[in-house]
Amino acid sequence: MSNLKNLASQTAVYGLSSILGRSINFLLIIVYTAYLSKEDLGAFTGIYALIGFLNIIFTYGMETAFFRFSTGKNLDPKKVYNNSQSLLLTSSLILGSFLYLGAPLLADWMDYPGQAYLFRWSALLLTFDAILAIPFAKLRLDNKAFTFAGAKILNILLNVGFNLIFIILIPYLISNDFIQDGFWGYRNDWGVEYILLANLFANGLIVPWVWWKAGMFQYQLNSTIIRPMWKYSLPLLFMGLAGVTNELISRLLFEYLLPENYFSGLSSREAAGVFGANFKLAILMNLVIQAFKYAAEPFFFKKSSDKNSPILYAKVMHAFILFCTILMIAISVNLHWIGPLFLRRPGYEEGLFIVPILLMGYLLLGVYFNLSIWFKITDQTKYSFWITLIGALVSIAIIWALVPIWGFFGASLSTLGCYLIMCVLCYSYGQKFYPIPYQTGKDIFFLILAFLISYAGFYLELGSPMLSFLLKNSLILLFMGIIWVLEKDQLKTYFKSNSEPR
Repeated sequence: MSNLKNLASQTAVYGLSSILGRSINFLLIIVYTAYLSKEDLGAFTGIYALIGFLNIIFTYGMETAFFRFSTGKNLDPKKVYNNSQSLLLTSSLILGSFLYLGAPLLADWMDYPGQAYLFRWSALLLTFDAILAIPFAKLRLDNKAFTFAGAKILNILLNVGFNLIFIILIPYLISNDFIQDGFWGYRNDWGVEYILLANLFANGLIVPWVWWKAGMFQYQLNSTIIRPMWKYSLPLLFMGLAGVTNELISRLLFEYLLPENYFSGLSSREAAGVFGANFKLAILMNLVIQAFKYAAEPFFFKKSSDKNSPILYAKVMHAFILFCTILMIAISVNLHWIGPLFLRRPGYEEGLFIVPILLMGYLLLGVYFNLSIWFKITDQTKYSFWITLIGALVSIAIIWALVPIWGFFGASLSTLGCYLIMCVLCYSYGQKFYPIPYQTGKDIFFLILAFLISYAGFYLELGSPMLSFLLKNSLILLFMGIIWVLEKDQLKTYFKSNSEPR
């Protein structure tokens, strides 16, 4: 149990930074839905989907390669750090330059005529993200969880601060004649522009500090180190591209596939804003998965040489599913008050019904991350490409077929469908190449039961708000009771060992 405790404690630290930071960042949805137009929210949804896609190209799987070659290849970790950071720095500057110069063409292609500056800023933002990737990975590898968490929280606080200054403070000062209209070139007609600028300033300001905390690097490009790392990471690049397609393609394509006047009173871009805002409500599940990934990736690699590691990986998977299914139910049954709390203007709540589907999709993404350890530690990363490519094709097919018919519902099904097929494929191939004794039957049972309870709780209404609230949340206790009945022996062992004096 000690390994699970160590992983849980590391996840808690990463989770604290992710949940605290993202919760602060999540409050921006209140600001955006209250102060910006649905069209601005639509632009925000589409441009950040593109940034998420391009971020994979800028980092091309080098974080995972860094973990692999720093822990399991008998190489000097310092040399691995120097070479991987030097390679990413060089490539990100080249790619950023191409994107910066090609911004006018991209603006026309994305239907943002005369707004090429949005994509120039995106190029700078992507460059900053890429050159921070390896230093952040090194902090995780060195178990500097608190330093990592501090940097992430600082970044988010800066981002939120700049957003509040641009979107609320300066307009307030102008409207009350504290400063003149046009102060420092301020433009009242900008919305998504200030979201991008805030993000850009926040990321740029933390670069020197993160580099210093991770340890300064020497510029080296040694082919004997770079070539095998590149060979290892190349399939991860394609996996990442397919994976981010699965995660972001619905938000990127939604406004272009939705027929005009599908939703009365909303343009396609405004409907994309409603969809994107509701997508954000599933962020709590994504936060847990991200925190788990931060802690688990270096943990899995360090434990890969242990003969009992398959049993450990199975225990981690089971514990992950139990925790996340409880979280999914807790969010779903409380959407009736969580939604209006964050979506401040009328019209956004009509997309709330897709949130349980998105939560389940993100949960399956976390399951896939657990399953994918087999090809990472056996250097069979080529399988990652094919599995994720199939998931991406499934996602695109569902979006293309169902968004014009079912709108929000069709787009959300693409998230669920692609991660489900990826989990099935990854499990099937993984058990052939690297058998892990997962509790498959129990895990599937808890996933299906939790999904059904989530939707039952979402639609459950008794007329009385208080009675509805109590009955909805009693479903969480019901599910936890079922877990206790089926898992009490394991849970007693865990709590007993956790209470023993060290």
